[in-house]
Amino acid sequence: MEAVIATGGKQYRVSPGQVISIEKLPGDKGSAVEFRSVLLVTRDGEVIAGEKALSRAKVSGEVVAQGRRRKVSVVKFKRRKNYRRNRGHRQAATTVRITTIEV
Repeated sequence: MEAVIATGGKQYRVSPGQVISIEKLPGDKGSAVEFRSVLLVTRDGEVIAGEKALSRAKVSGEVVAQGRRRKVSVVKFKRRKNYRRNRGHRQAATTVRITTIEV
């Protein structure tokens, strides 16, 4: 069984037991997370989609870790003008293990 969920402005294809890194969610390590915005579910080769069919669908998981992603470097440079700027950014992320998919 697989599902497509939407969280943090992105869509993820998930299955039970899978570990994914998503945009930061509130909660400590070990706490339960529930995703209600399920876009599509596949079960035994059958595709379930649409608002009416998935209105009660949910994907559950547990928080494995709270952390930050790799640093993204932003460099600005103008030649012959002695202008150089270097900025870095690390996005906060949550690692989640998917436990169940319910339709």
